Amino acid sequence: MDVLATLVRDAGFFHLTWQNLVMFVVAGTLLYLATAKRYEPLLLIPIGFGAMLANLPNAMLAASSTYLPEAAGRLPLMQLIYEAGIRTEFLPPVIFLGVGALTDFRPLLTRPITLLLGAAAQVGIFIAALGAYYVFGFSVQEAASIGIIGGADGPTSIFLTAILAPELLGAVAVAAYSYMALVPVIQPPILRLLTTVEEQHMPVPEPIPVTKTAVVLFPIVIALLVSLAIPAAAPLVGMLMFGNLLRESGVTDRLSKTAGGPLVNIVTILLGLVIGATMAGDTFLRAETLFILALGAVAFVFSTAGGILLAKLLNLVLPEKQRINPCIGAAGVSAVPMSARVVQRFVADRTQGRVNPLMAAMGPNVAGVIGSAVAAGVFLALLR
Repeated sequence: MDVLATLVRDAGFFHLTWQNLVMFVVAGTLLYLATAKRYEPLLLIPIGFGAMLANLPNAMLAASSTYLPEAAGRLPLMQLIYEAGIRTEFLPPVIFLGVGALTDFRPLLTRPITLLLGAAAQVGIFIAALGAYYVFGFSVQEAASIGIIGGADGPTSIFLTAILAPELLGAVAVAAYSYMALVPVIQPPILRLLTTVEEQHMPVPEPIPVTKTAVVLFPIVIALLVSLAIPAAAPLVGMLMFGNLLRESGVTDRLSKTAGGPLVNIVTILLGLVIGATMAGDTFLRAETLFILALGAVAFVFSTAGGILLAKLLNLVLPEKQRINPCIGAAGVSAVPMSARVVQRFVADRTQGRVNPLMAAMGPNVAGVIGSAVAAGVFLALLR
C-alpha cells in the first residue's frame, strides 16, 4: 500500500497547475498550426511538443537558463541539450551552416543593389528595440533580443537571446517563428498600402548569368569582410558562408548534402525541442510575453516597410531602365524563401501573371539573412 500511495502521490495529475493547463493549450495551438495550416511545421512541431513536455509535472523535461546542475547532481534531458547546444552557442551557427548549403546567392549577385534592400529591411529590429527599452522598460539587452525578431530569422533570434537575455528565450523564439510562419498573412496588406498599381506593374529584369568564379569568391569575401568589420557576427556569417562555399565549390557535393540535409535536420529537431522546453508555464505566462509578441509584430511590419520604402527612394535617383519594383523590397526580411514567394504571388495576382518577380525578390531575401546576422553582431559587440 505504501508503494501504491507513493505512486499516486508522485503522479503528475495531482501536481498540475493552471499554468500547465494553459501551456498545454499553447502547445496544442502550435501543433495545430504546424499540422493543419502547415505554418513552419519543421520547427513549430518540435517547439510545440517540447512545450508540452516542459509542463508535465515531475517529468524533469524543462530547460532553463537559471538551472543549477551542481544542486541537482545530474542534468535532465532537455537541460543537457540546452547546456550543450544553446549555452555554448553551438546549435544556431550549425543551422546557418545548413542554410548556407541550401541558399543560392546568384539572384543577389545578379543585381547587387538589392543588398541595400536587405539591409533596409532590418530597420524594424532597431525600432522595436528602442520601443522595448523606452516604452516597455525592458533592459537594453532584453530590448535588443526582442528587436531581433524583426529580422524574421529564428536561429539568429535564438543565438542573440541566449547570450543577452536567456530568460526571454522561449517567448522570443516563439514570436520569431510565429511571425515567420505568418509572412503570407502580414506582408500583403503592407504591400497594398505602400505600393501603387503602377509600381506593382513595374517589370523586373531577366537574371544575368553569374560566373563560377563570382559565386565561389562571394562567400569567401563576405565571410572575411563581415567578420573583420564585426567579429561578433562571425559565428553566424562565417558558418553561413562556409555552407554556401560547400554548395558552390562543385567539389564537396557529399559535404554540401550532409550540411543541408541530415545535419541541419538533426539540429533543427534538437533546437526546436529545447526551445519548447524553455516554455514552462510559471516563467512563460507573464505580461512580458504579450509585450514581446506585440513588439515582434511591430518589428516585422517596420522591417517589411523598410525594404519597400528604400526601393521607392532608390527609384528617385536610378535611371528609368534600372528602377526597382518596390514590391521586392518586402522580401528583404530573411524568411527565405517564403517572403520572396509571397511577393511573387502578390505581384502576379495584381498583374494577372504579366510580372513575375520571384528571382528578383530572392536577391533582397537572401541579403536579409546576412543583414539579420550583422544586426545581431552589432548588438553583441555593443551589449555583451
